[in-house]
Amino acid sequence: MAAAKAVISRVRAVRTSKRAYKSSPASSQNLMERMPSEVLIKILSYLDAGALFSMSYVNKFFNQLANDNALWSDIFIREFGKNKKWMPKSVDDLSTKDSTMEVQEKAAGYWKQQYFKTVAAYVMKKWKRHLGVISRHTGLPSQTERVLRNLCVTWELTVSDESGHDSTFEQSWSQFSETCVFLCWGGGCLPNYQQISTLQLHGVRRIALNCSSLNKPGWRSLMMNLDMDAVTKNAQVIGQDRLVQLILLQPGVTVGVWEDQDSVAFVMFTLHFHRLVEKSIQGSSVCSYVEPLVKPPFDDIDPEYGLHGYHLHITLHNISCEIMSRSFSQLFCRRAQICDGLIQLTAISRTNLSQHTPLSGRITLPWRCEALQGTVENCCIMSLTLLDEFEKPFWCVSSPVSMKIEKSDVSYDYDSEQFLIHYKDTDGQVKMDVVHMKEQRQFVLINLDVYVATCKVNNHFGRNY
Repeated sequence: MAAAKAVISRVRAVRTSKRAYKSSPASSQNLMERMPSEVLIKILSYLDAGALFSMSYVNKFFNQLANDNALWSDIFIREFGKNKKWMPKSVDDLSTKDSTMEVQEKAAGYWKQQYFKTVAAYVMKKWKRHLGVISRHTGLPSQTERVLRNLCVTWELTVSDESGHDSTFEQSWSQFSETCVFLCWGGGCLPNYQQISTLQLHGVRRIALNCSSLNKPGWRSLMMNLDMDAVTKNAQVIGQDRLVQLILLQPGVTVGVWEDQDSVAFVMFTLHFHRLVEKSIQGSSVCSYVEPLVKPPFDDIDPEYGLHGYHLHITLHNISCEIMSRSFSQLFCRRAQICDGLIQLTAISRTNLSQHTPLSGRITLPWRCEALQGTVENCCIMSLTLLDEFEKPFWCVSSPVSMKIEKSDVSYDYDSEQFLIHYKDTDGQVKMDVVHMKEQRQFVLINLDVYVATCKVNNHFGRNY
């Protein structure tokens, strides 16, 4: 009781001093710093985690006080003390008479860090079970967007220029679809395209505290680190309109550059849902998340193992609408069909008219940047999910693709212009033949082949095709 009266009298003294030194904030601040630290810590002990964390941004003096182990250990015990499994292994019992000594022996900020780690682990465990709910349509976790939003996950882009200067930007906007998420950064503050040396994408997980959004603690997980000198060698222009030119640096990464200029209009990432939660939060600021090794399935009875039983879900879409979404099951390839190190899986055959699929609307890729927007013709986003015989994700891709006029093949069933959409990376290729029915003002997909690299199949199934 006496201690509480002393605190109250101190607070009244501070208030009186503040009124006396209203014209001199520095003097008031010096008076606060001259107060015994025990008194200030006692006052801070009445704050919750959010308020205490915000106090650390006042100045260096309050930052030191707000990192006090005793304050954070008390908060930790109040929230997690009843559940022993959340207590750090290094501390057996904080309720003993030596608990104060145990707390103060830890490095400054130890219990603050333990608190945030435990909160993150607690929330992650709560939402992890939702990732086990698999969509029968796509073969992917159906609650990915919900989990990411409830874990307060956002993404940041760090751009380094040739002089070594780093700039980090929060996303301008994001858009979720059925199997991927679009992330975009406006180019107002980005350096010129030729001056960019590296691009880094980080997932950032914020702790939901009752404090200023700018000060919420978070952890950064490296997802991509692109060396522009390396990626620009294979970069390709996939489309343009009267304002911007779209440059595909690598699958899923697109830079919009203003026409006749060297300045960046926007940077867009397309991220597939496969293990997106883990990639966004389980890496470190300098290292990406590494997928766990899975023992390859093997069957001595079936010599064609690894060549059949595939399930394909493929979507053509853009940031505003869906153009086509189809699923194909029991895809296979015979040994004799393996050619040039690729295993061919045919989902839609040119000769089977019943499989031909009308597309909804035009094949376009809208974009927007600050006050400007536009539409690039003959471009869209392709999201592909290939499941193996055990219905596990085997090859997952989400990337912008372009459609070009195909002059070589002739179709006697369609007297129309024919186009080819061709995607290629180290794991395989996708080829789609599309015809444009001018009178009906509609595109029709008449052929869809997926080619998987034999080395990928061999590594997965432990075979040697």
